[in-house]
Amino acid sequence: MDLASPETDRYYSREAFRRWCDAQPKGRYERVDGRIVAMPPERGAHLRVKGAIYKALDRAVTLAGVPCQALPDGATVETGDSDYEPDALVNCGAPMADDAVAAPNPVIIVEVLSPGTTSTDTGGKLADYFRVPSVAHYLIVHPTRRTVTHHRRAGDGIDTRIIVNGPITMDPPGIVITAEEIYGAV
Repeated sequence: MDLASPETDRYYSREAFRRWCDAQPKGRYERVDGRIVAMPPERGAHLRVKGAIYKALDRAVTLAGVPCQALPDGATVETGDSDYEPDALVNCGAPMADDAVAAPNPVIIVEVLSPGTTSTDTGGKLADYFRVPSVAHYLIVHPTRRTVTHHRRAGDGIDTRIIVNGPITMDPPGIVITAEEIYGAV
């Protein structure tokens, strides 16, 4: 897709964006500040780490018995004029409806860094995700360097912790995953 084309350089409402996406033959897109942005192809390291995170979140939700569901990429998080598709998330409360595209109550959001998305994932998305009242945790995961940046809502602010080994505790909803589940044992 040519992002400089007049078709995609204009402002899209959420509804117009969804109609536009439904009409595309293939590809993945996000709506950022009302503009359509193509998501680049994912590399092997990105895919492996993304899969490991989803499995760890799913295992942790099941083990804790909390009323949540881990979801792989594909579920949308709606933030004002943007519609993001994180690499994984945990939605709590009522499950995402069968015909829904947006998670109704995302509590944990995970983005795995890509060469072209690092500044967006660590800047604009960080601010946007925490505008969603239900979001309590945002994990930014490096695909090849053993580093998880855990941003956690804390009162009127956000606490940040860098994790390279051991547990990543997320309460709410009361689950724990480990760096070792994501990257393997040291």
